[in-house]
Amino acid sequence: MVNGKRASVPVPVICVGNFTVGGAGKTPTALALAQAAKAKGMKPGFLSRGYGGSLDVTTVVDPEHHHATAVGDEPLLLAREALTVIARRRAEGAERLVREGADLIIMDDGFQSAQLAIDYALVVIDAGRGIGNGHLVPGGPVRAPLRTQLLYASALLKVGDGNAADRIVRLAARAGKPFFAASVKVRGQEDLRGRNVLAFAGIADPGKFFRTVETLGANIAIRRTFGDHEHPGEDEVADILDIAAREGLQIVTTSKDYVRLIGHHGRADELLERCRVIEPIPNLALSNTLRPALAGWSKTLASEVAAQGITVNMLLPGSIATDRLAELDAATARRGGKSLEEVSTERQHRIPAGRYGRVEEFAATAAFLCSEPASYVTGTMVRCDGGAARSL
Repeated sequence: MVNGKRASVPVPVICVGNFTVGGAGKTPTALALAQAAKAKGMKPGFLSRGYGGSLDVTTVVDPEHHHATAVGDEPLLLAREALTVIARRRAEGAERLVREGADLIIMDDGFQSAQLAIDYALVVIDAGRGIGNGHLVPGGPVRAPLRTQLLYASALLKVGDGNAADRIVRLAARAGKPFFAASVKVRGQEDLRGRNVLAFAGIADPGKFFRTVETLGANIAIRRTFGDHEHPGEDEVADILDIAAREGLQIVTTSKDYVRLIGHHGRADELLERCRVIEPIPNLALSNTLRPALAGWSKTLASEVAAQGITVNMLLPGSIATDRLAELDAATARRGGKSLEEVSTERQHRIPAGRYGRVEEFAATAAFLCSEPASYVTGTMVRCDGGAARSL
């Protein structure tokens, strides 16, 4: 994590990670980030290692073709939302996403990996579990020394209710790290209230799933747990179906368990038809999380351009709504900068071909999610003078 040489790609990279092994809510957070980016007209792409899948080559995941046994359950779930690539070598996977047209890369896990340069590391921590006993693996769930991990974290996101994460939040605050909090919501399951259900889950923290089901007012008559990422056998699938039919129980499960059943043998198709998916969603204005992430990336890009001896007056987006242009130009003028039109013309003549030949497109991505002119001006406009970048 400390000494690895990291490759870089010409688009922003946001990593959604955690301090511990499994169960923090990374995948739902990554999905929410992608939804927020798509709502702003971007094309996000997920990068995953493909844990639990058999494929060991860099692959664009096709949810209509691939099964969880080949690509892993989480990538299959992510691919339903946006472009997804699995790769054992993360830098190779990131390059493939760029070739496929992604203008924002979201890494689901990989915070401890030193293979790819990360522009913003959002560390997710479960409010009810925190970091467990605080010990390193195998004595506990913590992946690496906490203080080392905090050095590389850009911000923390606490998900759910509880105070188990409060100590970590205080440590992060003392380290100057931003902190976000998200409640958890489940949509469209109101009719489960008062019903008897059979709930099964093969995730890192099945107890968290069972508690979510109970918050919906359902009575869990039977609980079935499997190992994290484990595929249930044909006998186990048949047993779930037979018991639920005999006892008159509604079957409920997680989205990861659901996609794991697709293409399975035996009576898996029948189970897919009969079970309901319960999926908690982090309730957070995630565009506020993306905004500082992409602003930071824009500054990094400006520094790299300046290091090559190129004068760039500002990195400005080409995708801002027309009604904001005059306001932005006025704010720019007050700071001694140039107008959008002047900068656009200057870009065409002064930015060389090669990696930075599309620098205006990269900068457009970086600023696209900034909805307020003030945030835009202070967060993503930079001037490069004499090889040094600074915020305006």
